[in-house]
Amino acid sequence: MATSMSCLLVLCLVCPLLAGVVRANPWYGLFPQFYDHSCPKAKEIVQSIVAQAVAQETRMAASLVRLHFHDCFVKGCDASVLLDNSSSIVSEKGSNPNLNSLRGFEVVDQIKVALETACPGTVSCADILALAARDSTVLVGGPYWDVPLGRRDSLGASIQGSNNDIPAPNNTLPTIITKFNRLGLNVVDVVALSGGHTIGLSRCTSFRQRLYNQSGNGLADSTLDVSYAAQLRQGCPRSGSDNNLFPLDVVSSTKFDNFYFKNILAGRGLLSSDEVLLTKSAETAALVKAYANDVHLFFQHFAQSMVNMGNIMPLTGSQGEIRKDCRRLNNDH
Repeated sequence: MATSMSCLLVLCLVCPLLAGVVRANPWYGLFPQFYDHSCPKAKEIVQSIVAQAVAQETRMAASLVRLHFHDCFVKGCDASVLLDNSSSIVSEKGSNPNLNSLRGFEVVDQIKVALETACPGTVSCADILALAARDSTVLVGGPYWDVPLGRRDSLGASIQGSNNDIPAPNNTLPTIITKFNRLGLNVVDVVALSGGHTIGLSRCTSFRQRLYNQSGNGLADSTLDVSYAAQLRQGCPRSGSDNNLFPLDVVSSTKFDNFYFKNILAGRGLLSSDEVLLTKSAETAALVKAYANDVHLFFQHFAQSMVNMGNIMPLTGSQGEIRKDCRRLNNDH
C-alpha cells in the first residue's frame, strides 16, 4: 500500500510536467510539414482564399478564428462544426452558441474545392479551419505561428456538446475556466484566447443583460463604464434588435492588437465574460494588465494558446476520414 501511495505521489508530481510536454510537443503526430509532399501548395491555397475573403470583408477574419474555436471545443478539432443536417447528423450549426451567429462556411467551401482540385482527398477540413484561423489573424495584424497539421475529419457531430461545452458570454469565470481545463487548457489560455475579441462583432443578445439587469436587480452592470453603457443602449434596447452588431473592441475592431485588454481596464469590455477576467480573479487580472502593457507578450501567448487549442483531441492516422465536402460525410454523397 505504501509503495502504491508513493507511486501515486510521484505520478501526481510528474503529471503536470508531462502535461507541459504534451502541450509543447504533441504526441498525436501533428506537425507543420504534414502536407509538404502530399499537397505542397496546401498552405498557399488556403492563405490566398482567406486573403481574398478578408479583403472583401474584414470581419471574416474574426469569423474564421471563431469557427476554429467552436470546432475545437466540441469533441476536439475535427471539423464536426462544419457538418450540415442529414439523415445521420444533427448539425452543431443549430446550437445556441452557433445559430444565426457562426459564419465563414462559404469561405471554407471555397478552400475545400480548390484543395480537392489540387490534391483530391488529401487535406482535411479540420486542418483548413486551423490554417484559416492563423492566416486570418496575420492578415489583420496579429501574430504568425506554425500550424501543426495532420488532423482528420469527424464522422459525427454533437449538438449537445456544442450547447454545453463552448464558453458562453454570460458564464461565470469559474465555469469558463472549467470548460478550458476539461480540454487541457489553462488560465493563460483562457485570457490569451479571450484576446481574440480584439477583432470582430457581437450581437446585442450576447450582452443585453449587462445594460439592464446584470444581477437580477434591474440595474446595469456596475463594472461597465457609464458613458459606454449609454452608447450601447442606443442600439441595444431592452427587447428586440437581438442581432444588432457591436464591436468587441470599441477602439480598433478590425486590427489585431491589445486594445481589448486596455478597454477592459477602462470598464469598456463588451461581454460579461470579458469583464470578469479583470474583476473575479487576481490571476486572470494580472494577465489582463500584462497584455495591456505589452502587446508582444500577448501575441506570443496568443500564438502558443492557438497551437494548444488546435491540439485538442485531433483524429489522426486511420481515425475519421478526409471529407471531400466539408458539409457532409463521404458516405452521405
